[in-house]
Amino acid sequence: MPAESFYTYHPDGVSFTSKPATTIKTIYAPLCGVDALGLKSAVTPFLSGDIKQDKFHYLTKPASREDLRFPLREFFIFIKDKGVFNLSRETSPHSASVAIGPLWHELKRTHKAAGVELSAVNFIPATGENVELMQVTVKNISKKPVKFTPTGAISLFGRSLANKHDHEHVTALLNRPRQTAEGVLLRSTMVFNEEGHKTNHAVYYVYGCGVTGSFPTVDSFYGDGGSMLHPQAVFENRKPVMLGSQALNGKEVVGALRFKETTLKPGTSRSFIVMAGIAGDEAQTKEIFNRFNSIEKFARALEANKKYWSGKISSIIFSSGDDNFNSWMRWVTLQPVLRRIFGCSFLPDHDYGKGGRGWRDIWQDLLSLILIEPHHVRQDLINNCAGIRIDGSNATIIGARPGEFLADRNAITRVWMDHGAWPFLTLQLYIDQSGDFDVLLQHISYFRDPQLSRTHDKDIGWVAHYGHKLLDKKGHVYEGTVLEHLLVQHLTQFFNVGEHNIIRLESADWNDGLDMAAGRGESVAFTSFYGGNLLGLADLLEDMAAIKGIDKIRVGRELLILLDTLSEKVNYDDYQAKHNHLFGKYFHSVQPAVSGETVELSIKEVAGDLRTKGRWIFAHIRRQEKIKFKKGARTYEWFNGYYDNKARRVEGVHDQRLRMTLTGQVFSIMSGMATNGEIDGVITSVDQFLKDKELGGYRLNTDFGVSHYLDLGRAFGFAYGTKENGAFFSHMNVMYAAALYQRGFARAGHQVLQSIYRMASDGHRSKIYPGIPEYFDSEGRGMYHYLTGSASWLVLTQLLHVFGVRGSRGNLILAPQLVKEEFNKQGIASVACQFAGKHLTVEYHNPKKLDAGKYTIKEILINGKPAAFKLITPDKACLQRTTITKTALIKVTLT
Repeated sequence: MPAESFYTYHPDGVSFTSKPATTIKTIYAPLCGVDALGLKSAVTPFLSGDIKQDKFHYLTKPASREDLRFPLREFFIFIKDKGVFNLSRETSPHSASVAIGPLWHELKRTHKAAGVELSAVNFIPATGENVELMQVTVKNISKKPVKFTPTGAISLFGRSLANKHDHEHVTALLNRPRQTAEGVLLRSTMVFNEEGHKTNHAVYYVYGCGVTGSFPTVDSFYGDGGSMLHPQAVFENRKPVMLGSQALNGKEVVGALRFKETTLKPGTSRSFIVMAGIAGDEAQTKEIFNRFNSIEKFARALEANKKYWSGKISSIIFSSGDDNFNSWMRWVTLQPVLRRIFGCSFLPDHDYGKGGRGWRDIWQDLLSLILIEPHHVRQDLINNCAGIRIDGSNATIIGARPGEFLADRNAITRVWMDHGAWPFLTLQLYIDQSGDFDVLLQHISYFRDPQLSRTHDKDIGWVAHYGHKLLDKKGHVYEGTVLEHLLVQHLTQFFNVGEHNIIRLESADWNDGLDMAAGRGESVAFTSFYGGNLLGLADLLEDMAAIKGIDKIRVGRELLILLDTLSEKVNYDDYQAKHNHLFGKYFHSVQPAVSGETVELSIKEVAGDLRTKGRWIFAHIRRQEKIKFKKGARTYEWFNGYYDNKARRVEGVHDQRLRMTLTGQVFSIMSGMATNGEIDGVITSVDQFLKDKELGGYRLNTDFGVSHYLDLGRAFGFAYGTKENGAFFSHMNVMYAAALYQRGFARAGHQVLQSIYRMASDGHRSKIYPGIPEYFDSEGRGMYHYLTGSASWLVLTQLLHVFGVRGSRGNLILAPQLVKEEFNKQGIASVACQFAGKHLTVEYHNPKKLDAGKYTIKEILINGKPAAFKLITPDKACLQRTTITKTALIKVTLT
């Protein structure tokens, strides 16, 4: 018999039910409030996980993946002569199921021996309160009355992430729990920190409706011989009592609440509400409690929650010929919003994080947020540019508040060489979607800290009161335009080369695992990317001049050093001359302070300089970095991606073993550097050496056959097929597909995207809920779910390139690359999205079911009326932005 489907979508096309998930201890779903400052949770089919606000405020003990095997939220019923039955423990196989929607979680578990069904609905309100609500319902499914004593329990931690392993017992001695009429309240006397203890301003609580008493400590609830799985207070049916200060103070805390003994007639049920939250004081806890302390109030809050998240998940709706794929994409569309809230931390797989969002992460998440939440984005784009240093590097962590930056999450001096490439990519998309060239001319400061010359120097005279903004020599904060910031990032990197005249790898690039080649390592992959950006920036400048009617820009005087074709031309073929130009001239001129003087430059001349540099990069890589490998009668070709710390080429044949990376191929294609013929060769090589024959996905690299590679990075110490060492890395896979679509290789791109979808949606193997994880391991298991930049890239690729609905300098482009099987039985595929502040539904009608590249655009109707459009190519049309005046149904006929 075929295996039971891992999950079944509900009629709304988003929420789903799963029985198989209830056999997996480590599968989880996220719950959260509406912004990064709110409460965040993880919940499993066994109600494990954790609840927290930020790294300093963990309501419950921090949970990594393996901690999910132990319960957190519980509800017990004691039935005399039958025993104890609870939500997390099975008493018979196949007795449970979960139903999950955005963003709520429902667990149902049947205990036939007791004649009851237990269910729990959990969610965090969308109205801003830092509280997780849980409604437990006990239903009598037997033919006799059932009498039981109910107890709900949630373990409390009430302190910082660091205290999980740092002074866990000592910080418990600060606890001052109290038993109240509503439940258990925890306040610590202070925040323990050996660098300086502080006053505590938070309280943590577990409250319930109709509570008759509580067991507020581990000692009183678990007992010496018990645990959350087997609390002695429940199994011995002890009565709760008010504890004295000696039994309360300095103890580990549990919010265990006893409810009134209840008798249910056959077919009837009773619901109990438990809430766990964080507040500023006790009065606020009571205020929040009163907002949700009835079945009716809980139901209203749940509906409000569903409505809010339904809006988020409906910002882009894809309708292809595969309903399950369409539903899966609804969850992918939600993931960038989740990462804006969670950052790269606060879910069980993401246990390395301490809050905040990484530089690369925030710019790539903005790609999809431009499409999903465009009204949020403009100011974020400007604010984030303030994290750029005048040496072209940047702060690596962006805080939850505007203008909040950190040099590094772990206070380590390092710089990622790819970071300068992402802001231009994101700003270019924003301008294409909006036509807002003015964003480039907004002024913003530069980030400043002791780090100089891309970590090669340190300003020992810098002190904190200097502030984190670059000053000029007169002591004033220096501000340059957003455009100037982009120029700084790209021009510095053009000159920042190693001995193969390729941009230095520094601390790593996109692949964080390549972190041990800072001395002589180089990244060919991202040199291609920077080359494409230099050409794109030149095009953007010329379009701005034509559209805005301006022919000059103003930049800091020191940038003339890097715009060398306008001043003193450097020999680009001489890597040492380029390196000396950057370190000896430019860095010397801008550090520790800039002059503050600006110069006016011709846009035409600046664009010419950028184009010269971009073309030089492309020619250099084509000439130097092609790999050829002969296998039998066939010759395979691709591009080398890296040089290691001994300046050795990474890819090719080493010790009779072939080495190849996907990253090196992605950016050679995406940048525009590879020719169509070269792309054909890359596709053939990738399919031969990186595509897994069993799972169908594409690996990040071949097996290098080493236990470690200390001249390149930590990645090669990982087991092959995990994380950055040969896993099916979703982000690079999606970018590979995007690159193929951008260059017109739709069928090959579709094959890549389908491989990801098939691996993710095979829940029996991937063991995740709908969505795209960071990577799949060699067994096909999805890892690091939800908080991954691959979701942004997948939404972007589907909308802009598969459905071909995108902007071009503010006007609307319709350029579908849908393959024939993506149309439904009627030959229709559609997408609902936003453009020009209006809600659009674009319907493609392909009655002959022609394949991508075989159809042409014949007619476009807007709300039933013929629309004027310019045909750029047979399958690519442009509509003026002014054509989109209101909510529109756009029908495109393909023949």
